[in-house]
Amino acid sequence: MELGDSIYTVGRLTRLIKELFWQTDALREVAVRGELSSFKRHTSGHLYFTLKDETSSLRGVMFRQDARMLGFRPESGMQVLAFGRVDLYERDGVYQLYVQRMEPDGLGSLHLALEQLKASLEKEGWFDSSRKRPLPRLPRGVGVVTALESAALSDIVKIARRRYPAIRLVIAGVTVQGPRAPLSIVHGIQRIARVPGLDAVIVGRGGGAREELWAFNDEQVVRAIGRCPIPVISAIGHQTDVTLSDLVADVRAATPSHAAELVVPQHADLELALAEQTVRLHRSMQRRTAHARDRWKALVDRAPFRRPLDIISQQQQRQDDLFQRVEQAMGRLLDAKNREVGALLGRLDALNPLAVLARGFSVCRDQEGRIIKRATDIADRARVSVQLSDGLLHCRVEERNLE
Repeated sequence: MELGDSIYTVGRLTRLIKELFWQTDALREVAVRGELSSFKRHTSGHLYFTLKDETSSLRGVMFRQDARMLGFRPESGMQVLAFGRVDLYERDGVYQLYVQRMEPDGLGSLHLALEQLKASLEKEGWFDSSRKRPLPRLPRGVGVVTALESAALSDIVKIARRRYPAIRLVIAGVTVQGPRAPLSIVHGIQRIARVPGLDAVIVGRGGGAREELWAFNDEQVVRAIGRCPIPVISAIGHQTDVTLSDLVADVRAATPSHAAELVVPQHADLELALAEQTVRLHRSMQRRTAHARDRWKALVDRAPFRRPLDIISQQQQRQDDLFQRVEQAMGRLLDAKNREVGALLGRLDALNPLAVLARGFSVCRDQEGRIIKRATDIADRARVSVQLSDGLLHCRVEERNLE
């Protein structure tokens, strides 16, 4: 073999090694346990880190679409289980683990992830008491989101039918355990929320180990319960088991049976309450009727009801008195006004030019009608007119005597 046949370029050798990775079935699906180191969340949403143990280290990457499905917040120093494939990164010539799914390793790490998620949701206000809604006193129908053929569902149905046989129950069967459980529970809540006529919904399952209840700590389940448009009662496990779904629900029940007791009214209690309300209503009507009767008697005993014609005659007399007083006042007012008018007429008569003429005075005007005030204002032989109280004289000036 010639030397040239065994010489590779870097790129060609790298691609050859990459093909070997692809041809090895054992590297296509692997699960790796290790400690996270040099963890970095890129602005793109991709996660870059190193997995290490006592002897070795392995570079890893988790792309954004897979990282969005994480149920916890990875950090350096955390023990994890990473699931994915081993492949060669051609640019750097190094092999690394392409992670598709990751979960905390061990119950301790799961609790750490749970506390991280709890703190994040609490900061967003999902657990605030102000968001809690009261349960309806008389629900038209109740939805149940749990596993079909489960003891929890059997207990809920049995208690509900015993307490109120006519209650409407709508069941959404879901998976409550395992990796498919969170999405199944979310879809169940969403289906129940679209059913008309439901006033409350029970979400839960029977008891089990803490790991078996873990689906009800899933972030998507918690948010689905918080967004449900009708009040939610959580009934998950036993009284000592507390999940994030319990914290976000409007009401937490100790068990599924307790949840049914909380939301479904007791038929006998309703009958008793109705009877008590009927008695109270009857007594109230009796009191109001007696009070109205007493008021009517008091009104009838008053003078207007006993002597109605006397009251009318008195009012008529008062009306006549008022008319008389008005007429007298109007007469006094007219007399005063007449006196004022007479005084004004006397003053006008004193100023009237005709009245002055009646006392022997006259007014002399020239032919143009101008009043002649002085003898020098008119020429000899001029024609003038003299206004007297009873007529007009036409004269000619024969002579003027000036003083």
